[in-house]
Amino acid sequence: MSEQKIELYDGPAGGWGALKSVARTLNEQGVPVKGAKTLLHANQTDGFDCPGCAWPDRDHRSTFEFCENGAKAVAAEATARRATPEVIGAKTLAEWAGASDFELEATGRLTEPLVYDPETDRYQRTTWDAAFALIGRELQALPDPNQAIFYTSGRTSNEAAFLYQLFVREYGTNNFPDCSNMCHEPSGSGLRPTIGVGKGTVTLADFEQADCILVFGQNPGTNHPRMLGELRAARKRGAKIISFNPLRERGLERFADPQNAMEMATLGDSPISSHYFQLKVGGDFALLMGMCKRVVERGLLDHDFIREHTHGVDAFLASVQAQPWAPLELASGLTRAQIEQAADLYASSERVIACWGMGITQHRHSVATIQMIVNLLLLRGNLGRPGAGACPVRGHSNVQGDRTMGIYEKPPAAFLDRLGQVFGFEPPRAHGVDTVGAIEAMLAGRGKVFIAMGGNFAAATPDTAATWRALRQCELTVHITTKFNRSHVVHGRQALVLPVLGRTEIDVQATGPQGVTVEDSMSMVHLSHGMNAPASPHLLSEPMVVARMATAALPQSRTPWLQLAGDYAAIRDKIEAVLPDFAGFNDKLKRPGGFRLRNTASERVWVTASGKAEFSAHALPTDLATERVAERHRDQRVFTLTTLRSHDQYNTTIYGHDDRYRGVYGHRRVVFINAQDLKDLGLAAGEWVDITSLYCAEGGADVQQRRAERFLLVAYDIPRGCLASYYPETNPLVPLESFSVTARTPTSKSIPVVLTSHAGSAAADAA
Repeated sequence: MSEQKIELYDGPAGGWGALKSVARTLNEQGVPVKGAKTLLHANQTDGFDCPGCAWPDRDHRSTFEFCENGAKAVAAEATARRATPEVIGAKTLAEWAGASDFELEATGRLTEPLVYDPETDRYQRTTWDAAFALIGRELQALPDPNQAIFYTSGRTSNEAAFLYQLFVREYGTNNFPDCSNMCHEPSGSGLRPTIGVGKGTVTLADFEQADCILVFGQNPGTNHPRMLGELRAARKRGAKIISFNPLRERGLERFADPQNAMEMATLGDSPISSHYFQLKVGGDFALLMGMCKRVVERGLLDHDFIREHTHGVDAFLASVQAQPWAPLELASGLTRAQIEQAADLYASSERVIACWGMGITQHRHSVATIQMIVNLLLLRGNLGRPGAGACPVRGHSNVQGDRTMGIYEKPPAAFLDRLGQVFGFEPPRAHGVDTVGAIEAMLAGRGKVFIAMGGNFAAATPDTAATWRALRQCELTVHITTKFNRSHVVHGRQALVLPVLGRTEIDVQATGPQGVTVEDSMSMVHLSHGMNAPASPHLLSEPMVVARMATAALPQSRTPWLQLAGDYAAIRDKIEAVLPDFAGFNDKLKRPGGFRLRNTASERVWVTASGKAEFSAHALPTDLATERVAERHRDQRVFTLTTLRSHDQYNTTIYGHDDRYRGVYGHRRVVFINAQDLKDLGLAAGEWVDITSLYCAEGGADVQQRRAERFLLVAYDIPRGCLASYYPETNPLVPLESFSVTARTPTSKSIPVVLTSHAGSAAADAA
């Protein structure tokens, strides 16, 4: 761990700080040469797709596209460290439970299948045959297939995801919780009924033509560093970059491109945002409604587009015209003048892209907020034309592709019909459980077997205490993974940890070396080939693990599981047979850079109930969680807490303990707070506090309390009444019952909390 300190960072995002950080990471993982060589094959035509974020690649034929956090992901996978059965078995799981998330993953790559031994409370070596036999027995023993739950991480390839959903549906359930349920589910839920597709409508080419880019609830400097290159280029050619974010984030202010020799040599940098609006946490809906109201009041509408391509405009116009300004100012945390300025900047632009991240999606009213973004775009025809459109920026590298492949608890009937026709069985029709539903089912005893294709379910999910109780009630937990993590310590009565190949590794099957495909945030599908030798000779590929689970659990299946797992091109032929948009799949992959799936909304073809793009009228939410709790706790200052990543992490994977851009070093248990709020509380930066979340259901009287202890107060540029802190440390504070309307995504970005001095502060400081 680095030295513990809080120190202002004056540099830009990227630059020499990023290069030094990557070099340090490669050295720490013991792969300074191998890691550097591996990075040269990232996002190349004959290389592998970065296992980090889902931001698209500018050119798969370029020599190198630098991204600090993608490099850390590659280094973590290519690490020289090995988590052998001897390393993992050297401690009991009770002892491993006391390790940090960083320490668990720092053990390195898993090398052999592990089975839990309850007598010794340790994992021990097992064989693949024994592991699959155990899975087959437990799945066959369940009286109802819906008692099994199958989780999917967004790093899973299209080929593995397609086989996985086929196996599970042949088994008889649609229980498919996945990481989308915890992040961008509201994006699909908001977009599908309004524009007919649940994906963004733009490509990188649109970023070259946009004259205004709106960035909502997003920190690309940490979460999607390659996006900064597009924003930088747009700003340099005169486009307006308008950022809406509660915290001042360095990646939205200044960026030094590590690929720009002159900029690096002169220690220069480039501005990113031309305008920056610091609204309240959760104030986006009110801001957007106000922007729409201003555009309407000024009469700056694209009447031809609205008449030809939209439905429901009259009801929407009536709703915004009837909305008074004062509540919009209060709810957004911005003045009317600021909202009008933002709206005028938007309205003065001809081609506008609206981008958003999880700062939009993880709120109670996230779906309505996304539909308000759509409303704003529709008012001036900024959908389905060059340089304009909607751009939800997703996280994991193939989270969008997994959903395309059928990883969804509520599959469309047409997809199930075709799947059944191609494979000769009747798929289950009843909707399955999402992530929140999976935890509820396990807690209630309805979920007996939990199988996870990657990810870190125990750390990523809300309401940590409830989630851990749920997992521990299972008869069997199975984790298909590359590295040891928290989910393997929080286990069922029986437990397996099954190690698989990573994205960077050579995958040789019966028909020779294989490539897998992924789909990025802009619907581009391309091939990924590993180039490193596997970390262990005992690793299987994800498709082969799925095939062998299916063979063990479905002895009467007519699907040639092992044959498909031996030839990924054959899997792609089956994908093409089920999904019309993949016609000519294998042939299209021969194109450098892959191909784009059809996006009807980008063509102004609206696959909606009305056949047109839909305006959505929503009232300004008034019964908000923080206000509801504050009414019942008038003697305490109630804040709204938003959870976020540090710069040294990707989702739940912790690469280190520094958050360089925010000036935090060697710490993770910190809470960012406005300096004036500190003064009002009678506290000071550097003191330790406990955070207690307070949850009261709409219309309810009882207030639930959850507690997380010992967080360091850090004064930061954040609106008054708002706090920010890292997850997964703050996930225990997120109520399982609190999720977005319609999409059921946990409200991790808007948690009502109170702060109290940590009782052990003096002793801790003395130590």
